[in-house]
Amino acid sequence: MEVDVVNMEGKKVSTVELPASIFEAPISIDLMHQAFVRQMANAHLGTHETKTKSDTSGGGRKPWRQKGTGRARQGSTRSANWKGGGKIHTPHMRSYALTMPRKMRQSALRAALSVKAAEECIVVVDELKVLEPKTRLMAGALSTLVGNSSALLLIPATESYEAVVRSTSNIPDAKV
Repeated sequence: MEVDVVNMEGKKVSTVELPASIFEAPISIDLMHQAFVRQMANAHLGTHETKTKSDTSGGGRKPWRQKGTGRARQGSTRSANWKGGGKIHTPHMRSYALTMPRKMRQSALRAALSVKAAEECIVVVDELKVLEPKTRLMAGALSTLVGNSSALLLIPATESYEAVVRSTSNIPDAKV
């Protein structure tokens, strides 16, 4: 599969052949869905927690004796039916993390890239250089290259692209 290589202004410079093993891989909707669910679950913080009867402070002493007062029997002032008491069956902090085998994750990524390649949503830029780390400059360049859609920038790790990373950090639909 051939894709046009464009410069920062969006003009075609040349073409490049995308590897078929990555961009023409078999597409498995179920596998991509499983990877998506894993990604969203791992982003879930799980920091919700409320106090139960045993977590609230106080309430260690029996408020009145068991018999002879005419009132209902009570064992603690921190029961759920008292003001200031704890909740019943409360949410507790937990990890929502899901695991997925590496080969399945890689296959799901190849399938997602194959879908994007089939939809002709892959843009290859010859040189992604920003003179200074300004969000306005990078937002203008991205709107020229991809329009109003979201963008995933894949940058080679061999070179320093600190200005590009800092320029895109404030753009909501751009991930580096």
